[in-house]
Amino acid sequence: MSVLDKILSKSDEAEINILNKIVDKIDEVEESVQKLSDNELKNMTNVFKERLNSGETLDDILIEAFAVCREASKRVLGMRQYRVQLIGGIVLHQGKIAEMRTGEGKTLVAVAPVYLNALSGMGVHVITVNDYLAKRDKELMQPVYEFLGMSVGVIVNGQDPTERKAQYECDITYGTNNEYGFDYLKDNMVTRNEEKVQRKLNYAIVDEVDSILIDEARTPLIISGSGDESTKLYDIADAFIKTLVEDDYELDEKENTIALSEDGMTKAESFFGVESINSIENIEICHHINQALRAYKLMDKDVDYVVKNNEIMIVDEFTGRIMDGRRYSDGLHQAIEAKEKVEIKRESKTLATVTFQNFFRMYSKLSGMTGTAKTEEGEFQSTYSMNVVTIPTNKPILRADLNDLVFKTEEAKYDAVVKEIARIHESGQPVLVGTVSIDKSEYLSSLLKKKGIKHEVLNAKNHEKEAEIVKKAGKLNSVTIATNMAGRGTDISLGDSDKGEGTKVCELGGLYVIGTERHETRRIDNQLRGRSGRQGDPGTSRFFVSLEDEVIKLYGGRSIEKIMKRMNADENSALEGKNLMKAIERAQRGIEGRNFEIRKNVIKYDDTINEQRKVIYAERNKVLDNLDLEEEIQKVVKDVISDTAQKYLKKNKDYYGFLNSICNKFMPKEALIIPDMDKMSVEEIIEYTYDLSKRVYDFKKIVCGIEELRNLERRVLLEVVDSRWIEHIDAMDQLRQCIGLAAIGQKDPVKEYAIQGYDMFEELNRNIRTETIKYLYKFN
Repeated sequence: MSVLDKILSKSDEAEINILNKIVDKIDEVEESVQKLSDNELKNMTNVFKERLNSGETLDDILIEAFAVCREASKRVLGMRQYRVQLIGGIVLHQGKIAEMRTGEGKTLVAVAPVYLNALSGMGVHVITVNDYLAKRDKELMQPVYEFLGMSVGVIVNGQDPTERKAQYECDITYGTNNEYGFDYLKDNMVTRNEEKVQRKLNYAIVDEVDSILIDEARTPLIISGSGDESTKLYDIADAFIKTLVEDDYELDEKENTIALSEDGMTKAESFFGVESINSIENIEICHHINQALRAYKLMDKDVDYVVKNNEIMIVDEFTGRIMDGRRYSDGLHQAIEAKEKVEIKRESKTLATVTFQNFFRMYSKLSGMTGTAKTEEGEFQSTYSMNVVTIPTNKPILRADLNDLVFKTEEAKYDAVVKEIARIHESGQPVLVGTVSIDKSEYLSSLLKKKGIKHEVLNAKNHEKEAEIVKKAGKLNSVTIATNMAGRGTDISLGDSDKGEGTKVCELGGLYVIGTERHETRRIDNQLRGRSGRQGDPGTSRFFVSLEDEVIKLYGGRSIEKIMKRMNADENSALEGKNLMKAIERAQRGIEGRNFEIRKNVIKYDDTINEQRKVIYAERNKVLDNLDLEEEIQKVVKDVISDTAQKYLKKNKDYYGFLNSICNKFMPKEALIIPDMDKMSVEEIIEYTYDLSKRVYDFKKIVCGIEELRNLERRVLLEVVDSRWIEHIDAMDQLRQCIGLAAIGQKDPVKEYAIQGYDMFEELNRNIRTETIKYLYKFN
């Protein structure tokens, strides 16, 4: 343990001591709460609400509310929170992250803080990583909340807006990060307030918080609409890529980037019959080539995606699950479709987008829980202002985490893994084997079949059998190969309870977890280890690593290879030791640091457009709130007249240019008659023109009717804002893609993006103003 880790550990210890004193007070009132009848216990919800209405805070009623919730859990579910679960609950209420080991009952930990915060009447969101867990946790805890007079809802894919709105109106709502984020974006695309489904974002508890707020935060949420028809260029670029050899492109595996070399560019110019592949008129060809290169050289079948039902389906690299309905953006998905010879679907156009970072920072209070967060505490603090508190386990951890075994080649490693599985399987002890991808899980499965070892495989291709496979994974004689799908939200019980196998499995040593490769982050490795040794159960974990593994090869191969040479390792023997473990951890820290920088960059860029998004959404809400917009519109009219006057009259006194421009923008020519303009000051011309415009608008009120004109104002504003905003998002996306060139001129790309983005936003607002009054002043 490093000095820093020791300091952090002491800090946690001090915090736990303070929290323990609060739990002591909860224990003190337990006896009086136990004496309450069911009706009296239920009525405590009304008592708490009255106290809050009288000026008390949630902190003031925490001790009693937690005690009431614990008693309700005991009576309804037969489950009483342990002290450590109450400590975790207080941490969640404080807007922090509770790091709790697997099997510590995180679902029950959330009940008390959820109940306490729901008393405010402003809604609580419990956020999970998938629909299955959202429904499961809601159904599991719903009886407790309903006993205490709270309504509970769940948001899942496929619900219509009416149903979703009803779920959000509940005191407590379960759902996934994607559903909440997409509903936020959709709510800011509606044309009537009644169509919105969400309330104000109040308080959220994020389960598997590191997965949602860190791992998934590299990719923004995007709502897309149909764009232009797909072109033949995807097929043509696909054919071109097949003609390339290694010298025709430059691949950087660490940075995960690829581009044509000089030789490749010459080939491309010849193949496409163009003079310069990099010229502006060939930008579309260049874009298709780059995406085809990425599809062939950076995207791997059964690792990054699978082909299922003649469609390309993305596999989440962190969870191993298929990401239903998600498509790679910017033409990459179409390039993969061309590569795999499936139907190429038309490109999409971004209608709305937000990063998870900026979405979750909108909550008034945010908290989370996971088994693995401490390694990323710095990022949680800097991005979300959330501290991580490590909660003690209810029972001592008995799992033995053995040192990694390191091999020179992948072949030697898998040979050793198979032998280890066979050895453990012979005793009847259950084995869970973790792999980093679908193809690795299938490769290992083929090796076990050759040895005649019966086993189950769990990956994105057979995810529908997940519950059944996980249920059997802790039984006697079971061998389960799984991708990261078995790493989160998965409690593996030991033995078959119907047969009383639990004791026998414990005697054999519990669940034996084998990792066949180190992941990009230590957290994912720890999640895999955490499937074993839950609630004081015995267990063992060990990772098998080779110098040919992706993580080791790219980030730690040389240093580990030097250590192995000093230890005189031959081709097939395994080595273990502290120096090797440190070198592997250094490699993972390097990747974690790089990924943090990528995510920081995502936020830096998105912060620019996020400020713009707030302005646009605020303007939309003014319209939706049915405010009288005439004053706002007249201000816009005056701004347009003033801007036009500054352009044409300030220096050159171009009266014709001014009049012509105003007529082109919105005013009828017959109404814009200004006598003796040359004798008037610029300010007088502005006021005179504005007075004429008001008369024209007043006349329109008479012609259309005030109510009809009010409806027209709202409709025009929304249509203009939405259409221009969509174009702006697309333009900002293109700016971001090419802004990297600014670094060549010794400029900071992020600053350049912000500067140019500001200018583009100003232009957007000018266009919105001009277009809005143009439509409103029309008489047809």
